[in-house]
Amino acid sequence: MAYEMGLITVLFFIGFFGSAISGMVGIGGSIIKYPMLLYLPPLFGFSAYTAQEVSAISAVQVFFATLAAMFVFKKGGYIHKQLVIYMGGSIIIGSFIGAYGSKFLPDNVINLVYAILALIAAIMMLFPKKGDEKGETTDVTFHKGLAVLASGIIGIVAGIVGAAGAFITVPVMLVLLKIPTRVAIGSSLAITFFSSIGSTVGKLLGGHMLVMPSVVMVIASLIAAPLGANVSKKMNTKMLQSILLLLIIGTVVKIWTDILF
Repeated sequence: MAYEMGLITVLFFIGFFGSAISGMVGIGGSIIKYPMLLYLPPLFGFSAYTAQEVSAISAVQVFFATLAAMFVFKKGGYIHKQLVIYMGGSIIIGSFIGAYGSKFLPDNVINLVYAILALIAAIMMLFPKKGDEKGETTDVTFHKGLAVLASGIIGIVAGIVGAAGAFITVPVMLVLLKIPTRVAIGSSLAITFFSSIGSTVGKLLGGHMLVMPSVVMVIASLIAAPLGANVSKKMNTKMLQSILLLLIIGTVVKIWTDILF
């Protein structure tokens, strides 16, 4: 009983911390929670989860975290509906393909895909981005073909690792599509929600879903994600970009260190 309560506490902390940050910077949270789920349970003396199990837990948790945070940004008028439709439709197909196909991949390949994705996101965050804005979406335009192609590719690789891909979707919107920061964050949560549907279904069909850890992470997400989203609406966009960059770089360093050494 003590063992289970201890594990639940660790999982709740991972879910709460990751979801608060994810709601703040417009990501599903897998870039934070994926390495935390891999390394923290064994650090505290609990059994380690496999990469397949971690990616499955991440997929279902992201579904609820993005749903909760999305409503906060919707009230602020930061969600670009057309952008969500084009990118969301493409990413849900890609994420299902990647998530279901991941059952044929070994753990080291899944970790490598995640590491490459995080590295690309970190590099993109260093490029110049569009300045601050009032949150209005009516004047925001984007290249529709590029949006569909990019989100489809993101969906496939993100589905493999059980992520919804927002940690790469946000840099793509900021750098390639030139979407203003707060609109990119709000819209990415809605797009990530669609992506997580494909990822979750794919992981369920793949047979890697663990019920107890998933439920604990979901409860933590529903509490923390809206809190992070409300904080985000009051923060300077440059600060939000810096937080996202630091999170991505930290993850890149950790995952690549483990792979190489």
